[in-house]
Amino acid sequence: MEDEDGYLYIKDRMKDVYISGGENVYPAEVENALPGLEEIQEAAVIGVPDGRWGETGRAFVVLFENAPELSGNEILTRLREGLATYKLPARVEVVAELPRTTTGKIQKNVLRERA
Repeated sequence: MEDEDGYLYIKDRMKDVYISGGENVYPAEVENALPGLEEIQEAAVIGVPDGRWGETGRAFVVLFENAPELSGNEILTRLREGLATYKLPARVEVVAELPRTTTGKIQKNVLRERA
């Protein structure tokens, strides 16, 4: 991003970690746990503002084409087995696809706008 004086600003890397209740949560760790559930093809996790905890996680998951339907609550219940409670996303949303750039990178800024 460039301002009116010609200065360039890099955006988006600050959100590679969010702080929930004083604990650092790395979205990549949660994203790596989600595809461990056999129905989930891919996932993206972002931090969103929360009045109580500062920030909480919001996960967006894509299920495999022939996978049985899973609700966000079912996914959270199964994630509890492998993740610390403070790392669990507050909400999991099942989506048809994740927004991507032309090079294939997930556009987390678009997910933040949706959240």
